[in-house]
Amino acid sequence: MKNDAVSLLSGCTSGGCGAKIGPGELSELLARIPVKKDPALLAGFDGRDDAAVYRIDEGRALVSTVDFFSPMVEDPFLFGKIAAANALSDIYAMGARPLYALNLVCFPQKLDRQILEAILSGGAEKALEADTVIAGGHSIYDHEPKYGLAVTGLVDPRNLIRNNTCREGDALILTKALGVGLVMAGLRAGEAAEDMVHAAAASMERLNRYAAEKFPPFNVHACTDVTGFGLAVHAAEMAGENFTLVIAGDSLPLLNGALGFAENYYATAAGQRNRNFMEGRADVSGIGAALGEIVFDPQTSGGLLISAAPEDAAALCGAIAQDDPTAAIIGEVRRRQGCAVIVR
Repeated sequence: MKNDAVSLLSGCTSGGCGAKIGPGELSELLARIPVKKDPALLAGFDGRDDAAVYRIDEGRALVSTVDFFSPMVEDPFLFGKIAAANALSDIYAMGARPLYALNLVCFPQKLDRQILEAILSGGAEKALEADTVIAGGHSIYDHEPKYGLAVTGLVDPRNLIRNNTCREGDALILTKALGVGLVMAGLRAGEAAEDMVHAAAASMERLNRYAAEKFPPFNVHACTDVTGFGLAVHAAEMAGENFTLVIAGDSLPLLNGALGFAENYYATAAGQRNRNFMEGRADVSGIGAALGEIVFDPQTSGGLLISAAPEDAAALCGAIAQDDPTAAIIGEVRRRQGCAVIVR
């Protein structure tokens, strides 16, 4: 099925989380959408959290998210696993556990149905790994293949983790290496070595479940997953209006090959959208241009960005690194210093 698998990727104009509408455009659109006020809705799209949260009773809240995109790899089974892992990630970022998921499928009539079977099988395998069930879904014909999941999870509202509740002095932990968008750009150009692609694919298909399960008994104050808006935008959402996330550039874990592609100007369109949105909000003048590109690079199924109590950070990072060896402490939370994110 090699030739069919190649057509899966070559027929797409974009792929992965790099296909997301830019954060600036999205913010403008959402600002004009009327929102019904409901005291049971603990998190909705009027905020910046990773998933919607709806309280059922004092001890239970539903966590709901949806994510889908076109392929970024040629192997349809691998694509299914990556798309499912990416969709499940929002549940873990909120401190919840997934209950069930629904498939979302767009598929061209001209492609072999075995490709679709492989995509769905990859998603199902990842759902099994997440100890959740795919309960149904919806499918349509489309010009480009797309796949993802709508996921429902459960959390005790008292244990809910938001993305903008960091505290001054917190340490920042990143659980996966950066540079997925750049490596995939290298792949499309035929310049990415097999080991680079393998490492990026392994990172993308890895569930954030293993990192999130390490949170208890540590003091995790805020968390978000780093996806299409890149590290800088997600960090700014965590900083909110009152804090600045100060990140040490030399502490950032990087995928093999990512820095080299950035040095050779393999910038992505989504990365440029992220950079434009963060103008005046992020200061990357203290690092080189290539590393700066990685800070804005869109990540598909990226890692968790965690804001944890400083006294717990080393032990938490060490626990996470047992399963996610690239996890690293990358910076700290400070009172507002002019902009939301400083990388130096």
